[in-house]
Amino acid sequence: MDIRQMQYLIEVARLGSFTKAAQALYITQPTISKTVKAMEEELGVVLFDRVGKKIELTDAGQIIVSQAQQIVTSFQNLMAELDDLRNMKKGHIRIGLPPMVGSSFFPKVIGEFHQRYPEITIQLFEDGAKKVEQGVASGALDVGVAVLPTVEEELSYFPFVEEKLNLVVHPTHPLAEQASADLAELAQDGFVLFREDFTLHDRIISECAKAGFQPHVIYESSQWDLISEMVAVGLGITLLPETICREIDDDNVRIIPLVKPVIPWKLGIVWRDDRYLSFATREWIRFAREVLLPRDEEN
Repeated sequence: MDIRQMQYLIEVARLGSFTKAAQALYITQPTISKTVKAMEEELGVVLFDRVGKKIELTDAGQIIVSQAQQIVTSFQNLMAELDDLRNMKKGHIRIGLPPMVGSSFFPKVIGEFHQRYPEITIQLFEDGAKKVEQGVASGALDVGVAVLPTVEEELSYFPFVEEKLNLVVHPTHPLAEQASADLAELAQDGFVLFREDFTLHDRIISECAKAGFQPHVIYESSQWDLISEMVAVGLGITLLPETICREIDDDNVRIIPLVKPVIPWKLGIVWRDDRYLSFATREWIRFAREVLLPRDEEN
């Protein structure tokens, strides 16, 4: 069994699909299927339980994938260190971005970084902040954007934006003409929220509980524009960060400051300092800090 085979195996296990793993690795599906089959024959065990189109790791598969992940991580660390020693300013960075922050903050950062380091490739993974945080903690991502404070204590970070949540309602909503709103006033409303893998989902539900009610969630999405459109047609209300509210067409909704309580929304770049960071990742963190933070906030 070699490193390449282990990488194939890990990717199939992570994605739960031979087809998706092949797409992620830019190889054909038959190639990855043959590789896994060859590994099963070599080891004398079945690695995946195939039930229709679904596949799951067997007990033997779980043991092998767990060990393979450690070996591949060690190999990647070795190669990254060697690249640095050779002073090769090349590399690949896996960055996790929640969908609602990617377009607002990062096109400029990514564009300028690419101009300075055209040989460093960037792979973006869009997912909720909770999954991004977990991905960085596990090593599946090199760096990411998460809502602070983080749950994973081993993560290092620097904050780059701090805002608060606003209430977004239909123009006919009873609170539409108010200058501000209290969370307790929304106890009878239907909420349109981000999915459970978004930190904002849990934070809003937690704040509602503190205000004395359990919110009635009528719809969940991963896209802020779809959430705002659902509010615009009168399907419910939502709470969104100020940055997102500035992107919304306020002809069809009303945006009202939430003052009791003020719910903060703080974002940070997160990474793991207790693992080896490649040149590319270290430079990305330094560069992002330089672009995202005003000079007087860096110290």
